[in-house]
Amino acid sequence: MPVVTPEKLAGLQQHADDIRNICILAHVDHGKTSLTDALLATNGIISPKLAGKIRYLDSRPDEQIRGITMESSAISLYFSMLRRPAPDATPVPKEYLINLIDSPGHIDFSSEVSTASRLCDGAVVLVDAVEGVCSQTVTVLRQTWTEKLKPLLVINKIDRLVTELKMTPGEAYIHLSKLLEQVNAVLGSFFQGERMEEDLNWRERMDERVAAAAAKEAKLGDVESEAGDLQFEERDDEELYFAPEKNNVIFSSAIDGWAFTVRQFAGLYEKKLGIKRSIMEKVLWGDFYLDPKTKKVLGRKHLKGRNLKPMFVQLVLEQVWAVYQATTGGDHGKGDPALLEKITKSLNITIPPHIARSRDPRLLLTTVFSSWLPLSTALLVSVIESLPSPKVAQAERLPEILEDSPGSEQVSPAVKDAMINFKTSKSDPVVAYVSKMVSIPESELPENKRRTGQLSADEARELARKKRAEFARAQAAESNGMDDLTTALDTATLNDFAPEAEEKKIDPEHLIGFARMYSGTLSVGASLYVIPPKFSPANPHAAPEPQKVTVTALYMLMGRNLESLNSVPAGVVFGIGGLDGYVLKSGTLCSQLEGAVNLAGVNMAGNPIVRVALEPVNPADLDKMIEGLKLLVRSDPCAEYEQLESGEYVLLTAGELHLERCLTDLKERFARCDIQAGAPIVPYRETIVRADEMRPPANKELGRGAVVGATTSKQVSMQIRVRPLPANVTEFLLKNPGAIKKLYSERKTTEEAEQEDEVSGDQKIEADEDSLGGKGLSIDELKKELQTNLESGKGREVWKGVIDKIAAFGPRRTGPNILIDATKDGYFPKVFAPEKQEDGTSPRAGEALRAAHLCDKVTYGFQLAMNQGPLCNEPVQGVAVIVEDLTVTPADEETTTRDQLRRLTSGVIKTVQQCIRQGFLDWSPRLMLAMYSCEIQASTEVLGRVYEVLTRRRGRVLSEQMKEGTPFFTIQSVIPVAESFGFAEEMRKRTSGAAQPQLIFSGFEVLVDEDPFWQPFTEDDLEDLGELADRENVAKRYMDGVRRRKGLLVEGRGQRVAAEKQKTLKR
Repeated sequence: MPVVTPEKLAGLQQHADDIRNICILAHVDHGKTSLTDALLATNGIISPKLAGKIRYLDSRPDEQIRGITMESSAISLYFSMLRRPAPDATPVPKEYLINLIDSPGHIDFSSEVSTASRLCDGAVVLVDAVEGVCSQTVTVLRQTWTEKLKPLLVINKIDRLVTELKMTPGEAYIHLSKLLEQVNAVLGSFFQGERMEEDLNWRERMDERVAAAAAKEAKLGDVESEAGDLQFEERDDEELYFAPEKNNVIFSSAIDGWAFTVRQFAGLYEKKLGIKRSIMEKVLWGDFYLDPKTKKVLGRKHLKGRNLKPMFVQLVLEQVWAVYQATTGGDHGKGDPALLEKITKSLNITIPPHIARSRDPRLLLTTVFSSWLPLSTALLVSVIESLPSPKVAQAERLPEILEDSPGSEQVSPAVKDAMINFKTSKSDPVVAYVSKMVSIPESELPENKRRTGQLSADEARELARKKRAEFARAQAAESNGMDDLTTALDTATLNDFAPEAEEKKIDPEHLIGFARMYSGTLSVGASLYVIPPKFSPANPHAAPEPQKVTVTALYMLMGRNLESLNSVPAGVVFGIGGLDGYVLKSGTLCSQLEGAVNLAGVNMAGNPIVRVALEPVNPADLDKMIEGLKLLVRSDPCAEYEQLESGEYVLLTAGELHLERCLTDLKERFARCDIQAGAPIVPYRETIVRADEMRPPANKELGRGAVVGATTSKQVSMQIRVRPLPANVTEFLLKNPGAIKKLYSERKTTEEAEQEDEVSGDQKIEADEDSLGGKGLSIDELKKELQTNLESGKGREVWKGVIDKIAAFGPRRTGPNILIDATKDGYFPKVFAPEKQEDGTSPRAGEALRAAHLCDKVTYGFQLAMNQGPLCNEPVQGVAVIVEDLTVTPADEETTTRDQLRRLTSGVIKTVQQCIRQGFLDWSPRLMLAMYSCEIQASTEVLGRVYEVLTRRRGRVLSEQMKEGTPFFTIQSVIPVAESFGFAEEMRKRTSGAAQPQLIFSGFEVLVDEDPFWQPFTEDDLEDLGELADRENVAKRYMDGVRRRKGLLVEGRGQRVAAEKQKTLKR
C-alpha cells in the first residue's frame, strides 16, 4: 500500500470537485472504527493485517480499553480510481481526497455526532445486520435529515449471519430485505412529518391568498389556488430511500475486510450471462429469478410454480457463503481445501504459499476476500459516485441553513453568494464554521515535532553529545555503585540531574478549532472576526461585539497527528490555531463584520443532566482545578461548569460515561492535580396532586389551598390560593418555553426595567438563559392554545376566563407554573394584555401607598417560591397561584410612600413565599424524579437478569419486542436518573456483557406516587401500620437525601421513641 505524503494531500485540496467530506454515523458497537481501519490501510497508515483490530482513530487510552469511540476524529485519505471522462472514452486514473470523520455511537457523546455532521456533505450510516435499527440509528438518521446530508447505507457484520445465526443464503436475503425496510420506514416517517407540516402551512397560505384575491377578483384566486395545488403535489420521496439498485446500499463485514455493492456483481456477471450491466444492476436485488435453461431474467409471475432462488441469493450470497464454507466451515472449522482451490481458480486469485500452509482459517478467509471484494474499493467508489462534492452539496444545503440562521435577512448578499456558489478566490469573503475546539498537547503540534531524516549538522552533533553524556553517566554509576561511596558522591553533581528535570517539564495543552471552509481561501496570518453563537447580523455591534483574531496556524487533521498547511481553500475540513480564548465551544469565522453570517446559532446537542461537585484533594490546587475546568468546557461540546452560591464547583455532563471521561481529562491533561468528585447531584421537581386520602384543609371556610397572610408590620395583608394545574397545561408550558420568552422580550415595559434595577441578580440570569424550544409559536397562537388547554375538558369551570388574568409564568419567567390575578380591581399587569396596563407600579410624589405598588414584589415572591419548593428547595411545576386579595393599611407615621415601599419590599416577598408554601403543603405534595428512557438489546438467555437489574433500580418496563429472525429482544423501559449510576456496569456484569443499555433523558415523572410527609391518620392505617408507619416512605428517602446535601433540616427518625428500640452505633 502506498504511503501518501501530506504534500500530495495538500495539493489535492485545491481541486474541490475531487473532494468528498463524509462522516461515519451509527449506533454504538456497529463497527464504525473497524470500517475506518480498512480505509486507512489503503493509504499505508496501518497494516492491512491489523485493520479492524487496531482501531487507529480511537487514539485515547480509555477509548482503547473500553472499545468504544468517545471523540470524533478526522483523517484525510487519498484514493485513485479509473474514470471515463466521456461515455466512449478510455478510462484514465483520477485522484480523490476523502476527508473522513469517525464519530462516537454512544448516547453520552451525541453532541460529538452533531458537531461532526455539520462539517460534512455526506454521511455513511452503518447498521448491524443482526441488531438492526437501534435507538441511536434513528437519532443519526434524523441528524442526516436535519443537516440535509446525503446518506449512504452500509449493512455491516453480515459475517454474523453466517457464523453466529447459521442462516442459509435464502434466509439471509429475507432478513436483509426486512432490515432495509426498517431503515426506509424511519426515513419515511421523517418525510411524512415534514410533509404534513408543509401541507398545513401551505393550506393556511392558500386560504389567506384566496381570501385576499376574492376581495379583488374571484377568478384570479381560483387560478392561483389551482396553480398552488399543482405545485404542492409535485414533490416526490422516491430519492430519499435506500435501494441496492440505486447503488446507495453496501453489504459488508468490516472485521473480515470485505464489502460489495450490487453494481460490482453486475460487472462480474455481465459477460458471463450476456446481460447488459445497466439492466443487471436493476434486477440483481428484488423478486427477480434467473431461468437456468434460457438464461433469461423472470419476474415472480412468470415462475409458473418453479422453485427458483432469487438472483441475489443465487448469484451473490451463495458465492459469499461458499468462501466461508471453504475457509472456516467444514470439519472442526478447518475449511474445505478442495472447494477453496475451485474458488481461487474461478476467481483467478493466487494465495501466497505461506498463507496456504498456515493453520489459521481466518487468515485464509481475509486473504481471499481482500483479493476478491476489498472493502475499501466498494466503499470509496460508492462514496465518490453517490455522495456530492462540496461545491454541489453547498448549492443544495446552504440556502436552507442560511435561512434558519439568526437574522438571515440582514446577511450580506456577497457572503450568501460566495457560500452558495462556492467562490474560492482570495478576494471573496472568507466564511468558516468551527464546530468544536480540540485540545492538543504542545509536544504533538507539527512545529514542535522532530522531523525524521531532516536534522541539520549542528542538531545531529548536539544529539550525539547528549547521548554520549548519558552513556558515560550510566557507566560511571555502574562501576562506582558499590565500591567507593566517596567517588560516587563526587561524581553525582547537580548538573547530572538537570536533563531529568527538563524531561518532567509540563506539556501545556493548546486548543485547536475543528473547522470547515465554506467560501474564500484562508492563509496563515489572515485576520478574521469570530462571530459568537448569539450574534445577529441585524445588530452587528451589540455586546458581546465580535472580536478580531489572527490565524496563527492551519493544520490538516490526520487522526492522531496534525500536518501544517499554509493556506486552506473552500470545501475542506481543517484545524485552525489562534482561536484559544476567543471561541468557547463553536463559532463562525468571517472576514467581514457587517452582514456576517452566524452558523453556530442552532445547537443540536442535548442538555447535560448529570451534575457533580468537584474539589481538589489538596486545597492549594484550587486555582489549577478552575483553570482546568475552563479548558475542559472549551474543548468539550457538551460539558459545562458553574459555581454555586455555596462556593462549590459543579461539573455538568451528559451521562455517567461522559462524566468519567471528563474527570480523567481534568486529572491527567487540564488540571494535572488530584480531584475528587462528590456524589452525583440529580435534579428533581416538586408538584401537588389531588389525592384520595388527604388531610382536612387547613382553612375549612376558604377551602383547600387558600391561605391568608400578613406582613410582620400588619400593614399588608393578602389572600392567596394554590391549586394544581391540569396535566395537559403543564405539558404545553414545558414544551413552549421559547414562545413564553418571546412574549416577555416583546413586552419591555417600564415596570420591567425598574424591576430589573431593583433586583438585578436573578432577573438577569432569567433574561440570559437561552431556550430553543417552542420557537414556532407566535404570541396569539400561544394564547389561543393555552386557553384551549385550560378550558377544554371535564370540570374545567374554575379555569374559564383565566387566560386574561395571567400575571406571570414561573420560575425564571418561562416555567410551567402560573400566577393569576383574581383581585377585584385587577392590580397586576397582565401577560397577554399589555395595551390596557398603566404605569401604576412606582408611586408618584405625594401619592398614598396602594396595593398596585406592591404587584412586582408579589410577582418576585412568586418567582422565588417556584424556584425553591417547600419539599427540598427544588423547582416547582404544575402549580397555579391565585392572588385573591391584596390590601394595604395606611401607616400612621409621617414617612414618604417611597420609604414605606422600600421597607415593605422584603416583608411582602417573604410573606408571599410563606403563603405559597403553606398552600402547597395543604394539597398532597409529590416529588418528581428525572427519568431516563432505556433501550436494551438482550438475548433470551439473559432476559431474566435484565429484568432483575431493572426492578432493583426502580425501573419500569414499557414494552418488549422480539426481533424477527434473531434470538434478540428489544426492551424499552424507564429508570430514575437517581438510580442509574453504576446501572450500565451492573447490567454488563450480571449478563456477562450480553446486554448494553442506552440511556436518554426523557423528562420528569412522579415515579413514587406517595406523599413524602404521609403519616397514618385514618383508623384503618393506624391499625395496620401503627403510629410509626413502619413501612419505608421512598419519596421521603429521596427528599431527605436532597435536604441533607443542601444542608436543610431533615425531620424524622433521628430520635428514638423508647430505649429498647435504640440501636448500637456500630450498626
